Amino acid sequence: MAELRLGPLLRYADGSTATVWVEASRPCATEVRCADGAGGTAHTFQVAGHHYALVQVTGLTAGTATAYEVLLDGARVWPLPDSDFPPSEIRTPAAVGADGDGDEVRVAFGSCRWAAPPAGGHDPVGPDALDSLAACLAADPTAERPDVLLLLGDQVYADEVSDATKERISARRGLTDAPGAEVADFEEYTWLYYESWLDPEVRWLLSTVPSCMVFDDHDVIDDWNTSASWLADMRATPWWRERLLSGLMSYWVHQHLGNLSPAELATDPLYAAVREAPDGTDALRAFACRADADPASVRWSYRRDFGRVRLLMVDSRAARVLDEGERSMLHPGEWTWLREQTHDGPGSYDHLLIGTSLPWLLPHLVHDAEEWDAALCRGERGARWARIGEKVRRGADLEHWAAFPDSFAALAELIAETGTGTGAPASVLVLSGDVHHAYVAEPYWHEGDGPDARVLQLTCSPVHNSVPPSIRVGFRFGWSAVARALGRRLRRHGRCPRPPVGWRKKGGPWFGNQLMFLTLRGRSARLRLEQAQDDGSLTTVRESDLTPT
Repeated sequence: MAELRLGPLLRYADGSTATVWVEASRPCATEVRCADGAGGTAHTFQVAGHHYALVQVTGLTAGTATAYEVLLDGARVWPLPDSDFPPSEIRTPAAVGADGDGDEVRVAFGSCRWAAPPAGGHDPVGPDALDSLAACLAADPTAERPDVLLLLGDQVYADEVSDATKERISARRGLTDAPGAEVADFEEYTWLYYESWLDPEVRWLLSTVPSCMVFDDHDVIDDWNTSASWLADMRATPWWRERLLSGLMSYWVHQHLGNLSPAELATDPLYAAVREAPDGTDALRAFACRADADPASVRWSYRRDFGRVRLLMVDSRAARVLDEGERSMLHPGEWTWLREQTHDGPGSYDHLLIGTSLPWLLPHLVHDAEEWDAALCRGERGARWARIGEKVRRGADLEHWAAFPDSFAALAELIAETGTGTGAPASVLVLSGDVHHAYVAEPYWHEGDGPDARVLQLTCSPVHNSVPPSIRVGFRFGWSAVARALGRRLRRHGRCPRPPVGWRKKGGPWFGNQLMFLTLRGRSARLRLEQAQDDGSLTTVRESDLTPT
């Protein structure tokens, strides 16, 4: 009898269709059956000895909620027997009317979730914000529920495993040979997802709230794709290739597939090849090899529209150009895609959300240090300073948008274009994580009046992790007037031109395990930041209107 090993995860959902992801213990027929008669079936596909299915659910009615169950070979495996959680539901958005109006869209987002320990175990980094959100929603069916949960990177930590995973690695292959107590291959990656997604609260939450995901560095390794010399050093490391290929393969299976709409899945040649093969491992591995050899051959970025809210999830890790003379956060094809998506259908959306795991706007001193270091590395101060700059870049993790100055400016230009003129959205919100704290920053343009839209950097991290006290002090100091003066000196030394925008901190920094929530209706946008408490609750620490109500 087939058993449910992982999931279900409710991924895509629109007014009439949804996708539900599962892992089963063996090949089987998978069915999602809804209380209102909607449903769907799919057969599992195999990768590296594991069996997965992505079920397309059809026949849903817009603006409704329906409970669902999962069956494997006709036997019900979800909900779990004796579950204390409410039934998992698929909630569909209301149809957008002829006047362009629809229901409000509620978005929750955050990043950086280290797996929580088993119930009763000591948690060294404090309460998990996803656990707290799940507990709140399960306890109160009338509570405001997100329409989508955006997980902006570091869903798993391949290079910082728990003690339990370290024991499994030790029993399987020992810890003496590299990569030691880090994951080495696809099988060990699956352990990270089991540890993270079998958490009871998180498992129920992901089964009933649609989710969109994107990777960041720890999904593969800290500071992944920092520079060309970093990549050359890693490619000379014997264990690196298997780690990278396994990371891309496991990400495609566990995260990327669910980001795609049914229409996109229907035309995806890799998805078809993996499903049609008795064993899709070779096809998926060949795809990962191509992605490693030529990042421009693969697109991990994607678009989702929620009524009149457009989300563009941008790959700011694998799509980089690393050559010092041409450094770019996105390769040319990715920039073209991003421009096309922002300019598609002017006036067809009221809010543009740009999801990028790395913040566009950082504390001022951090930004200036990264741009200064980038200038050193490209040779503005000669070969000796270039060598120093590379050491500093790796040691201090200087690899955000500011470390790609041309890309920083290009994104500012694109936002200004998109947010200006007839049909401009009310807001352009850059959603990010990575830096293990939360803040709100607002840019202003040095030339002209700037865009008509309200533009904000909204950063929220971590969901479940920590930051050392010394780093907290550094992030607070980074916004200060003294820090800005130090930054100006660094910029002069690096001969850095003035960036096209300046920015002001509008809130934060806030430290703790937390989630940000956006409520978007018509031309209005409202922000709420909630932090997880030791008693399992969420406490609101900031609430504000981002645009006129």
